[in-house]
Amino acid sequence: MADSDLQRSTVLASIRMSLGQAQASDAIDAEYAAISRSYKLTGELSVYALLDLFEDRLLEYGAGVYRASAAEIGATIGSILRRRGKSGLAMPAGVPMEWMAEGFTFVDATGFDAYELDKTEGILSSCTVAIAETGSLVLQNVAGQGARVLSLVPDYHLCVVFADQVVETVPEAFERLENTSTLPTTFISGPSATADIEMTRIKGVHGPRFLDVLIVV
Repeated sequence: MADSDLQRSTVLASIRMSLGQAQASDAIDAEYAAISRSYKLTGELSVYALLDLFEDRLLEYGAGVYRASAAEIGATIGSILRRRGKSGLAMPAGVPMEWMAEGFTFVDATGFDAYELDKTEGILSSCTVAIAETGSLVLQNVAGQGARVLSLVPDYHLCVVFADQVVETVPEAFERLENTSTLPTTFISGPSATADIEMTRIKGVHGPRFLDVLIVV
């Protein structure tokens, strides 16, 4: 059993114990199957409307949003970095060479610890899927996205999202994640922020204060 499966089973067993007598697995399956799922499962928007909704949500969170064609990715990343005053970025293994804009330094951060990541100017990554309704990026521990720590420690994150990676609803995103559900998965909705303390919004508490998203159309 994988560590993640064992941890999940341990947590669920603890919850069941706290709730009282454990139920048989078939009863749990039947109860789960009986849950009403009348909520919206699939998107209805056109591709253009879908991307507009995704961009609108990201802007609402305070993220920077850019669009480019596949051939313009490298040049657009260079333009974004100049605007941010960056000389380069760290990145996970597997980021395509053509994304590395000329005149900037890109460093493979695989194996970097938190201290080393904190010293970088930011991180460049791709994503597995993005959700328009929530303006969320979903990253997994695969090539081009790397370990979760890469998107949590640096103060700046630039994420490249292809149009066909954007879905409209959360259920559609989970359907795409079904085959890789055992991988560490991170949902990012805008720059990190919290208002838990005296309802004062503070950026950068649990992750980057600054997020840019390049949508490739």
